[in-house]
Amino acid sequence: MAPPSRLVLPTLAGDPGGALRRSYHRLIALSSTLRHLDEVLAVSLASGHYALDPAPATALLLRYASLRAPHAHLLRLFRAFPRPDRFLRNALLRSLPSLRPHLLFPCPDSFSFAFAATSLASSSCSSRGNGAAAARALHALAVAAGYAADAFVASSLAKLYFKLSRMDDARKVFDAVPSPDTVLWNTMLAGMSGSEALEAFVRMVEAGRVQTDSTTLASVLRAAAEVANMAMGRCVHGYGMKCGLAEHEHVVTGLMSLYAKCGDMDCARYLFDRMEDPDLVAYNALISGYSVNGMVDSSAELFKELAASGWRPNSSTLVAVIPVYSPFGHELLARCLHGFVVKARLDADALVSTALTTLYCRLNDLESARSMFDAMPEKTMESWNAMISGYAQNGLTEMAVALFQQMQTLNVQPNPITISSTLSACAQLGAMSMGKWVHKIIAKEKLELNVYVMTALIDMYAKCGSITEARSIFDRMDNKNVVSWNAMISGYGLHGQGAEALKLYKTMLDAHILPTSSTFLSVLYACSHGGLVDEGRTVFRVMTNEYRITPGIEHCTCMVDLLGRAGKLKEAFELIFEFPKSAIGSGVWGALLGACMVHKDSDLAKLASQKLFELESENAGYYVLLSNLYTSKKRYSEAAVVRQEAKNRKLVKTPGCTLIEIGDKPHVFMAGDRVHPQSEAIYSYLEKLTAKMIEAGYQPVTEAALYDVEEEEKEHMVKVHSEKLAIAFGLLSTEPGTEIRIIKNLRVCLDCHNATQFISKVTQRLIVVRDASRFHHFRDGVCSCGDYW
Repeated sequence: MAPPSRLVLPTLAGDPGGALRRSYHRLIALSSTLRHLDEVLAVSLASGHYALDPAPATALLLRYASLRAPHAHLLRLFRAFPRPDRFLRNALLRSLPSLRPHLLFPCPDSFSFAFAATSLASSSCSSRGNGAAAARALHALAVAAGYAADAFVASSLAKLYFKLSRMDDARKVFDAVPSPDTVLWNTMLAGMSGSEALEAFVRMVEAGRVQTDSTTLASVLRAAAEVANMAMGRCVHGYGMKCGLAEHEHVVTGLMSLYAKCGDMDCARYLFDRMEDPDLVAYNALISGYSVNGMVDSSAELFKELAASGWRPNSSTLVAVIPVYSPFGHELLARCLHGFVVKARLDADALVSTALTTLYCRLNDLESARSMFDAMPEKTMESWNAMISGYAQNGLTEMAVALFQQMQTLNVQPNPITISSTLSACAQLGAMSMGKWVHKIIAKEKLELNVYVMTALIDMYAKCGSITEARSIFDRMDNKNVVSWNAMISGYGLHGQGAEALKLYKTMLDAHILPTSSTFLSVLYACSHGGLVDEGRTVFRVMTNEYRITPGIEHCTCMVDLLGRAGKLKEAFELIFEFPKSAIGSGVWGALLGACMVHKDSDLAKLASQKLFELESENAGYYVLLSNLYTSKKRYSEAAVVRQEAKNRKLVKTPGCTLIEIGDKPHVFMAGDRVHPQSEAIYSYLEKLTAKMIEAGYQPVTEAALYDVEEEEKEHMVKVHSEKLAIAFGLLSTEPGTEIRIIKNLRVCLDCHNATQFISKVTQRLIVVRDASRFHHFRDGVCSCGDYW
């Protein structure tokens, strides 16, 4: 109902019973557009009523805010009132998205600070760089005004800090309250990570000073589900029954989510079926449980049941049923759900759009994912993270970094997940300069205390070639988790420092950190690249016998690689048949074939390649390896047969390319590349450099080059490999004594490895090369791998 176009209201003098105030309140409540409110305001101002009664003025301001009036308009309304009372002031604080300290005073109460904190938490300010500064300013004002111990204010401030991922600041707020009430405890439990929330709940119950409610148990059950702690969840279930809270809807839904996330869908379904009239939240919890456990068909059936029962699916329902966790094989369902989302007009919902973005990323349909992302009217932090991590996980590292840069340009504050995904992309790309830039952002946003961010930083520096910086960060970390230890051990393995990796592994065990499957993989990898055969055997035995960890494909591949590199081909071959059948894949046979290439065992190589052609007949790399082995042994006819087979299958070998960063700019070279603007200078310099290398004793290694060309042509072919071009460009573009770092997408060839040793000698430069399997540090004519790679 719209208000009449001509308003006639009684005068204030004739309003002893408050009829005029009630009329204003009724008209304000009935107003459904900003124009309606403007008419009410116009009459109020013209009649002189607006400045006399703060109650209608407060109602009018709040209604303007609910209809999304410009913030400047709200401020004008406030300033037009000559003597605003505390209620009008609090209404404005509740409606503005940014902190305006002068509005809190001269007479703030607990609602003033609580409203200001709630407004900051729900505004876009919290996703920009000034959100943390505004939160700390409000906190300081609350302390100065004597409200630091107020539980109501503390609860609002803690929620704000949790929204900003400032966990330590939230704890400081909590610690300043001598007698926290149930609401404050619930706020902390809802904002903490799973394990922390469980520990806090135990302290809360043991203290016995605060009564738990259904919200408390729902938060604790969420925490138990987050860390899949079934034992703790059952204890909370029993505690809820004892307190008479176990039948509460929120608690039952929390229990369903717990059992579902712990894989017990029978219990989850039992609880659902016991509910007399399950609501939409209960349906969503069970649908989500089925999806998380890969039971996509059951999830879709329950979704149909929900729609048939009369409930209208909401955004949470769609997020639950979209098969994010088990996307493969359900592409048609994904497209159908996408169509349903559009039809239901939920495609603008950030949660639904983010779920679809994540789904398409996991299906490797990055075009559809980016289309969803770009169409979002308001991008949440989760949506940015989904797209950045999607690019990084699908190998489109440059796109991931570019999107992070766009995020920075838009002044959107990253969270730990964003930083970790971007660092992962930098690590894959080998972009040290970009990684250092992200490191500065970490310092600026004060994320050094986040264990996941710092672990990602260790991984980035290790994979970009700076193992010293990675160890420095590792040593500075106060709270290391097992992933941090794994990252550092893996880094040492990547750089061929097997002894250091083993030493750190033993330190980890002494610190009573329980090793995981990934820990043993990192140690075995380090042993493999360090030639530590006996140590590797021992670690593998400890993993299987003492820790009862079943070896996976990666562990078995490492063991074959370890033995094969050391020339123990027969032992490696026999060990394969002792592995679990599920662990014998192309990686295992590929490692054996690679070892046969190194040690020139063509008979075993033929057997390994037959297995590989059965498993991965479309992988050109295996044909190349076998052909090169035959060529090196001058068995040209057999090499020709292998190459012809690859041609018949229309297989194309992945082209080799090498990246080098000069300053902040990346340069990519391919074999025989003449695209670079400085190609003429590069080739001229390379000719002179090769002459110096030959004087020092270098001889081209051409045994793996094509057999049907002249020797002189073979020498030319290996001379223009991408590594040599990149190194020559680096030497031309940097000052004498500067370290050269390059990244090769394939394993470095024998000739390039040999040549780089001589280049390091004649130029007196440290040259760091990252190839597809490890790092090589060349100094004074010697490689850190000891020619063992």
